[in-house]
Amino acid sequence: MIGCGYLGAVHAASMAHLGHDVIGIDTDAAKVEALAAGRPPFFEPDLPDLLSQGVASGRLRFSTDIADAAGSQVHFVCVGTPQKQGEFAADLRYVDAAFGALRQHVTPGDLVVGKSTVPVGTAEGLAAAYEGTEATLVWNPEFLREGFAVKDTLHPDRLVYGVPDGAAGERAVEVLDDVYASPIAEGSPRMTTDYATAQLVKVAANSFLATKISFINAMAELCEATGADVTALADAIGHDERIGRRFLNAGLGFGGGCLPKDIRAFMARAGELGVDQALSFLREVDAINMRRRVRMVDLAREVCGGSIVGRNVTVLGAAFKPNSDDIRDSPALNVAEQMNLQGARVTVTDPEALENARRRVPDLRYVETVEEAVESAELILLLTEWKQYVELDPEALDGLVAQKNILDGRNVLDPSRWRAAGWTYRALGRP
Repeated sequence: MIGCGYLGAVHAASMAHLGHDVIGIDTDAAKVEALAAGRPPFFEPDLPDLLSQGVASGRLRFSTDIADAAGSQVHFVCVGTPQKQGEFAADLRYVDAAFGALRQHVTPGDLVVGKSTVPVGTAEGLAAAYEGTEATLVWNPEFLREGFAVKDTLHPDRLVYGVPDGAAGERAVEVLDDVYASPIAEGSPRMTTDYATAQLVKVAANSFLATKISFINAMAELCEATGADVTALADAIGHDERIGRRFLNAGLGFGGGCLPKDIRAFMARAGELGVDQALSFLREVDAINMRRRVRMVDLAREVCGGSIVGRNVTVLGAAFKPNSDDIRDSPALNVAEQMNLQGARVTVTDPEALENARRRVPDLRYVETVEEAVESAELILLLTEWKQYVELDPEALDGLVAQKNILDGRNVLDPSRWRAAGWTYRALGRP
């Protein structure tokens, strides 16, 4: 496993769990040391146990030396593809470095399997660079959801292999079928495609998901202008089996390390290919998503009588989604930062992401517990839908807060329950 970040660490531990002998290689010595001790450097449910079991069994080990890749038959490349500074395009420096460093350590018959999310056309160039090694390049995109990454790896909803034509491609399919024998036996669908299709699958899926989320958030804007209820609207249209109810949850929008940068890189690549008009709608998808954050701050200002200057504001959630400590492009943390810049006294709490948030935005006040966070609060914003926040008892908070105002940024609370307890309840897209 080349690259032991979020994707690589989960994949390495999962492959060891499936019975394979795995070595994870990364340039970050501190990360390698932590993983070798069974300690993942990020929060992901079920991963610590899986990692510890793999290390203890002897099937999983870690190294900083790329030469240790020699002798493996399958090499997964799992490095990051962040957004370029000041551009929409993906930064492929880590992909290029990983494939370049690995090249001298492969042997004839090896599979080099790309899992990173890359612009279409990348695999073809890498395959050309590996000519003469007699190793076969395969593109096997990942479809992990943070918070469910172990489940998604061990029990994937589909497997996609992008392989070359001919005997080399046929053999690659056989080898990967052996690697993924357990999920295939469970019934996980497996598709074999060309390189281009395999590279497009992940970004196309993310773009569709982002579009669905932004669509219902656009409807939320209309609901706010008309007094309609976006949650009831989503329930109604979600009964149409062509649409479905999943991911029609209006609120603060999406964030994280995948959807935002992937749709932007997709647009950039379309422009390079001369088909930018085909994806022009994604610009509005992105814009709708970002407007939700601004609207949340505006709504806070409305509830506070026109100004948040000097107000004690509590933000529940810093991670971009529950069951994660990932604060990359987090809508919750972005709103907290905006409110702080506009003069509010902001206190943030989160079950797992406080340290990451503190490093990213040190100017905010961070506390461990909800009780400490809401003390003397004049306004509470629920911005990451952790289970413990969704299940909060409005009456239990009564004696702690200075004013009973709550903004439900994820539309997950019961408005009637909070209002019955004397709270002013507001949410995006709901009266």
